[in-house]
Amino acid sequence: MTGNIRTMLFDLDGTILDTNELIIRSFIEALKGVAEEGFGREHIIPSMGEPLTDQLKRFSGLEEVSHLVAAYREVNLRLHDELVKPFEYVVEVLRNLHDKGIQIGVVTTKMRLTTEKGLKFVGIFDYVDAIITIDDVTNPKPHPEPVNKAIALLGADPATTLMVGDSVVDIKSAAAAGTVAVGVAWSLKGEKLLSEAGAQHILHDMRDLYAFVGMESEPFAKR
Repeated sequence: MTGNIRTMLFDLDGTILDTNELIIRSFIEALKGVAEEGFGREHIIPSMGEPLTDQLKRFSGLEEVSHLVAAYREVNLRLHDELVKPFEYVVEVLRNLHDKGIQIGVVTTKMRLTTEKGLKFVGIFDYVDAIITIDDVTNPKPHPEPVNKAIALLGADPATTLMVGDSVVDIKSAAAAGTVAVGVAWSLKGEKLLSEAGAQHILHDMRDLYAFVGMESEPFAKR
């Protein structure tokens, strides 16, 4: 699997953007006085990557969670610039892949507003050729629809497409769409879980992606 990939799709949160603390803080503040006592990060991490409304219903025990969605988004936007940063080498790797002509897409369960805000904030928006958000699909990941939509938008071939993610829903969506499913070792959920879900490769460094497109690794040698 070296040198034949033409398209790379990425999940956003926890994969290319380190938004982990922002997400955890947003849930904890939004659910204050609503979730059971003792609710914290260990309850949140396993479901990160799923649609926000599904998570809020589970954590609150409520069916109607529009007020909690609003509370979550208020915290998320307020703390965004303070807590969001790209994972190591993300900016340079996406720039180099883009310069080589590799198609780059983002496939996320976030809404478009905060997706674009994050990409612009860390300086990678201009390297992304297609964005599929929760606003663009009927069936979010783990359904293949989001990945299929990105592939269609780019006119790509699933056989020469990677889908990179940090959660089981990313891996399942990637596999169901016929792409090469790739996990990231920096996932809060652990790489073992991603391998068990069907990830064909695990990135331990963003620069591992160069091998998939036949780029020389020497100029980008690991420290």
